[in-house]
Amino acid sequence: MASPPCPLALIRHPQPAIAAGLCYGRLDIGLTPAGHAAITPIIAQLAGHPATLVLTSPAQRCRILAEALGAARGIPVETDPRLQELDFGAWEGVAWNDVPRAALDAWAASPETFAPPGGESGAALLARVTAAYHDCLIQKRPAIIVSHGGPLRLLIALANGTRPDLLTPAPPLGSITLIADPARSMPAG
Repeated sequence: MASPPCPLALIRHPQPAIAAGLCYGRLDIGLTPAGHAAITPIIAQLAGHPATLVLTSPAQRCRILAEALGAARGIPVETDPRLQELDFGAWEGVAWNDVPRAALDAWAASPETFAPPGGESGAALLARVTAAYHDCLIQKRPAIIVSHGGPLRLLIALANGTRPDLLTPAPPLGSITLIADPARSMPAG
């Protein structure tokens, strides 16, 4: 007998309080006033979702939304560092235009193996996000996950049973992706 579905709501944090064009992966930044204003509509959009748990990246820009969701719904919020954005190392806080073009080209050519100086490779990101996803499914609880563009592009692929692609465009800020039955896409074993 198949287990019942455990719906997931995957949410990218709202607008962060950082200048446009800067690289921010692990920088712990909050939300802009517009980012804070987006919280109430996100909560309203998820009113009918059966989540019994909110999982979140430890980054402030995710935790703010996750804590508001947990409080509004009366459900626990758990922080999982595996849901953090890619560690951009020496590129953190640097304008994308100031990152050497050759380095960006190398990253685009091999996102799985390339890592910014002092940062993390795409393969490392995929490994930790996949582990977090599998642990979420093992709990067999409908959940809301609040994270970042990098992890979410991978989580969406995993939940839909497709091959994760590090170059897939990230979901928009503040967007919600609903997955009705992610358990079906969990690899056996």
